[in-house]
Amino acid sequence: MTKKKKVWPWVLLSAAVLAAAGVLLYILWPRPLVTAQAYVAADLETANIYNEEGAQAGELVRGSTVTYVVEEADEERPDMIRLVMSSPEGEEIFEDEATFAWIESVNLTDDPMKVVQTEAMYVYNTVNLLDEAGVVAGELVEKGEKLTVVGFEGLNEKGEVARYKVSTVDAAGTAVDGYIRASYLRRTEAEASAVYDAEQLQLHAKRGDSWGGGDAAGLDYSPREKVKFADNVMPDEVKALYLNVEFIEYLDTFLEIADGCGVNAFVIDIQDGTAIGYASPVMQQYSPSAYARAFNSLEDYQAAVKKIKDAGYYIIGRITAFNDANLAKDHPELVIANKSGNPQKIVGMYWPSVYQRAVWQYKVDLAMEAVELMGFNEIQFDYCRFPDGTWNMDKAGSLDYRNTYGESKAQAVQRFLMYACDRLHDAGVYVSADVFGECAEPYVCAYGQYWPAITNVVDAISAMPYPDHYGASGDWLPWEHPYDTLYAFGTKAAKRQTEVPTPGAVRTWIQAYNAIREPYTYYGPSQIAAQIRALRDSGNTGGYMTWNAASNIGKYRAISPALD
Repeated sequence: MTKKKKVWPWVLLSAAVLAAAGVLLYILWPRPLVTAQAYVAADLETANIYNEEGAQAGELVRGSTVTYVVEEADEERPDMIRLVMSSPEGEEIFEDEATFAWIESVNLTDDPMKVVQTEAMYVYNTVNLLDEAGVVAGELVEKGEKLTVVGFEGLNEKGEVARYKVSTVDAAGTAVDGYIRASYLRRTEAEASAVYDAEQLQLHAKRGDSWGGGDAAGLDYSPREKVKFADNVMPDEVKALYLNVEFIEYLDTFLEIADGCGVNAFVIDIQDGTAIGYASPVMQQYSPSAYARAFNSLEDYQAAVKKIKDAGYYIIGRITAFNDANLAKDHPELVIANKSGNPQKIVGMYWPSVYQRAVWQYKVDLAMEAVELMGFNEIQFDYCRFPDGTWNMDKAGSLDYRNTYGESKAQAVQRFLMYACDRLHDAGVYVSADVFGECAEPYVCAYGQYWPAITNVVDAISAMPYPDHYGASGDWLPWEHPYDTLYAFGTKAAKRQTEVPTPGAVRTWIQAYNAIREPYTYYGPSQIAAQIRALRDSGNTGGYMTWNAASNIGKYRAISPALD
């Protein structure tokens, strides 16, 4: 019995030692950290991170996914959270094997839709807010206006936002929401209200509003990116034949002519006033009268355009924007009217108003459809203007232009082209606009075209300085002097190009038909070559397009030697 009693103290002591060792081992044994994941959130594109000493150690892009340590707040930095910056590969992270940084707790969120903490932005370029699809134009927001940010779309790898969802108040005091591109916004009112180039703006401001088209000072001259698409390369010099809606029957002949000369592109009518290229589903929706007049089926037109593109040609789809009798018939509420509210015929036709955003939407929806179904490289908008010949009616105040936002004519034209470029550039295609030859003059034209404001927006500006459209000066008839006439135009156009920071290419329509005024000069290879040479000599090397409304095969064949 005595021997057995002496064993127990040793057993108890051993147990105590083992227990203590177990506790010590538990304390000293490396244990994995408890971690979780979150998103970096910030007002700016990045959030700062800090080292153990509290010095800035770098930046993280908002929207990035990070791993943080779940632990009690540090007494010395209660508003900071520890981030795991690196650790050996594996499911578990250990204290002595990882590197860490600190970030403010406000810069982490578990909601990816809250990574942009911007509360307000200011309008830099006056534009319309759009719907979520980026199609329907809503409230016009003015330069310098403050917008409340309520959401965002399209965060890139640099933390930059593509579009903001914003809220503002309309003229009636009603809250309205919409989407706006980040490129049209600035962070402060001072930045948004600033003029890009005050000296250059003064040049435009001095020109004022000579003919009722709008004050040149009220237009946008800030730089715009001139896009270049790797899978859709615009030729440095476009040399194009024009084809009207009846081209399909003679397509092989047109290709034969083009193959035998320097032509590298075609301008093909999608819509030329009431001449409709194909049975468009978009037209069926917006303008049934136009759809009913389609010259070709969608399938035939599609196959023909594909054949041209497969032959290696750059293809430009032409749409008359605000010369549209069919739309005027289907939607008289969009048409320039008299003071009684009835559509007013001007220069022999009814004109959908450039002020009406519903017209914008229709024309750009049509362009987007043509790009998707036909594969056009570029969309060209003709009749990007108000009707000419309204001087007396404007002075008398007898027209209702349906001017919803109190804009000038030139502002409406420029803003339509901004809207068109935004949508079509997103689709990977270029945008060009046709203008009168008069547009190269240093003033805002009565119908709302102002060269600097247009070329600064579009990828190519295409004037129509046809020699027989200029008036005679005594015995001097411009159409008998195609080189001199085009050189004079080209010199002015080249000057206008220097008046904005981001001009588009100058690609000009040339007269490819016999003069329509006495002595009805024949336009053959020498007259065509003279026009092309004049454009190049005056520094306008973006190319040319042959205007012949009938797309006359005989004429094209005759002038083809000059198309180099």
